[in-house]
Amino acid sequence: MNDLTMPVLVGATLGLGVYVLVRALMPSKRSAVAQVARVDAMRARGTAYESAQRAQDTGRIGTLRAQVGARVSDFYFQQGWEQRSLRADLAVLERSWENFLATKVLLGATGLFFGPFLFVIVLTLGIGRSPAIPVWLALLFALVFFFLPDLEVRRDAADKRRDLRRVIGAYLDLVSMSLAGGRGLPEALMAAAEVSDGWATQRIRNALADARITGTSQWQALGSLGEELGVEELKDLSASLALVADDGAKVRESLASRAETMRHRELAEIEGSAGEKSQSMLVAQLLLCAGFLVFLIYPAAMRVFQV
Repeated sequence: MNDLTMPVLVGATLGLGVYVLVRALMPSKRSAVAQVARVDAMRARGTAYESAQRAQDTGRIGTLRAQVGARVSDFYFQQGWEQRSLRADLAVLERSWENFLATKVLLGATGLFFGPFLFVIVLTLGIGRSPAIPVWLALLFALVFFFLPDLEVRRDAADKRRDLRRVIGAYLDLVSMSLAGGRGLPEALMAAAEVSDGWATQRIRNALADARITGTSQWQALGSLGEELGVEELKDLSASLALVADDGAKVRESLASRAETMRHRELAEIEGSAGEKSQSMLVAQLLLCAGFLVFLIYPAAMRVFQV
């Protein structure tokens, strides 16, 4: 009886995992409120963006990825999992939320099969024979592979936000100089965004152009862009411009002081990063010296203990 307990538990665990995965990916009947909210969310993302993503998802693999991403996105929406920080990171990197979720699920499925495959290799070496090992390996690798895209996205988004903050500091200086030259605030904001063709200035320029079309104020557009990208500097800039938008002198002073503050913060971050690298080099040198001392002392110590 005891010999059959472990295989039964292993089979039950695998069957439960497959059932949960199939139920998560199968479409379910939505309520009217959920359906209307889903349509509004799709409309908010924009028809052009969706068509561009469909054009990229060609072939069998692309079609499978699009279907899995749509199903998982619907499942997240039904569960109320917004994942705002991840969505902001993907917006900074200009990646699709559905493709990101599809990548997570497909990598998790790959890890689910990679664990037992690794167990087969270990079994051929005669290290372990317990039937519970492949189950735990499958779950472990599935979990690790599922969260690997999160780490990559957060790392890349942090680097890109750092570049964006540098561009915002220079952008504020350009806006301040344009205001000093006699331009109004809307013209100065757009003129400063047209100086460069980098990705950061393009995002700012597109946000300002959309504000003109929709009839909203440009500082509100900057605040919405900061909310979308998760950049606090743009949201603070929007709030400060909304308070002093009618006074050109105060706007100039506010932008100049904000740009100087951002430069000082960036300089402090650079100095802190340089200090961390110096400490890492110091630790490496100390370890190298310790190893060299052990190499010198070891023969003499062995002679002393042998005597």
